[in-house]
Order: sequence, then C-alpha cells, then structure tokens
Amino acid sequence: MARKKDPWGKLVLVEFDDGIAWVSFNRPEKRNAMSPQLAVDVSAALSDLQTDDATQILVVTGAGDAFCAGMDLREYFRALDADPVGRHRAQSDAKQATHHKLANFPKVTIAMVNGWCFGGGISPLVACDLAVAAEEATFGVSEVNWGIIPGGFVSKDLVHALSYRHAFYYTLTGEPFDGKRAEAIGLVNFAVPRAELRDRTMELARRLMKVSPPVLRAAKQALRVVPSLSYDDSWDYTVTKNLALRLQDPENSRQRGMQQFLDEKKYRPGLGPQPRPE
Repeated sequence: MARKKDPWGKLVLVEFDDGIAWVSFNRPEKRNAMSPQLAVDVSAALSDLQTDDATQILVVTGAGDAFCAGMDLREYFRALDADPVGRHRAQSDAKQATHHKLANFPKVTIAMVNGWCFGGGISPLVACDLAVAAEEATFGVSEVNWGIIPGGFVSKDLVHALSYRHAFYYTLTGEPFDGKRAEAIGLVNFAVPRAELRDRTMELARRLMKVSPPVLRAAKQALRVVPSLSYDDSWDYTVTKNLALRLQDPENSRQRGMQQFLDEKKYRPGLGPQPRPE
C-alpha cells in the first residue's frame, strides 16, 4: 500500500491500494472526533481525490480504534462561543467535510466503520454510498443525555437512513448499539468481525471496480436525486440520465452488454457485471 504525501495536513491520512483510496480521520487520541482543522484537512483531501486518476473507489475510515466519535465539543463549542466568525467558518467547513463533498463525490464511496461512531460521526457514515462495519463497533446518538438534540445534519441523516421508529428510538433513548444491530436496522450494509473488516471492504470495492465508472456515477447520482421527485419526474429524470450516459461512457457499456447478451450469448446481466474492456 502506497501512502501519498499529505499536502492537506496531518489530521487526515490517504493511502492507495490498487485503485482504492483509503481516507482516514487521524485523531486517534481523540477517537477521531471532528475538529475544525480535521474538517479542513478532510475537505481538501476530498477535493484533490475526486479528480485523481489513481482513485477508483474511496473508503472512509478512522485511525486507531474509532471511526469518528462525533464533534469535538471543546473545539467546536466552548472555544468558539465568543467567536461568531470562527464558529461560522468552522460550521461551514464541517458541512463540506462530513456531508456535501462526500455525498457529491463522483466516485463510489464506502464508509468502513472500525470502531466508535457517535453523534456527528453519523453524518460522514450516511453521506457515503455504502457502509461496512465491524461487529464490535459501537454506534450512538447520545446528545439527549447531556442536554441537546443531534445537530448539524445528524437528525436528518437518521430519519433518512433508518426507519422512522428506529430513528426515534435511538435519538430519544441515547442507547448505544453494535455493528450487528447497525446492520439489522439498515445503518450499514453489513457487519463482519473486525479481523475481517478490511478484507471484506476490499472485496466490495473490487466488485464495484468491475463496473464502468461513468455508469456507477450516473447510478449513484440518480439514487441521490429521485427521492425528492414525483414518480413522473423520476421517470423523466432516469430516461434523460440514461440518454446522457450513452454519450458519457467511453466503455460503451450499454451497447457492449446488449451485444454480449443478445448476439454472442456469453453474458447474463442478472448474474454479475459484464467484463470491462482491457
């Protein structure tokens, strides 16, 4: 695995392994709690990687034994209580790092939850397209236990990713839960023993890399947009998106797939991705 020099700062680590960019929050001594500087570093790294040819799939994780333990209360709140300008800047940077740049990243993103994931750590998890967790990971939204509600995008993320009842239960009780429960309620795609977490994440990433990148990009963009559209508008959007994709896919996946399935009889679409051109 090659590590790229970190022009973005010391609070984010970026490593490359066969088309996968591993982006790690790097405050292990603070369980990777999001600080204003960490948000700046993550945002800068994501801006660079979205046009980086070596990055086919992006994996977001945390250094040490945590994914992200939420927002650093001392740095985001107490330190900025008397600094409205600094507070506004810090909040804007946090929006970019934990949601906007991840949700709109042009390549498929996977959250690999290796440990603690609390409060504000829920936002980068939900902003990723897919999520894998260690069974031993601990999740929670404990804000009500110390007098506030889940802020930022967390409340919206919970009702977006979970059923209504699960979102209410874990928000109102503040009860923590493990990776197995996160899988059961739909917060992650699947949970595995921690010892298998990296290998299973790589397995998922490599499966995705068998699909044409423009096709993946168009599919994830459609899934982000259609929930806010009516059924008729969703129909029109996806028809238009497919027409545009035929012009934007240099691998010509649609025509190639039709030929392999209808003419050559050597490909079955429902049983896996078609072989990509060499």
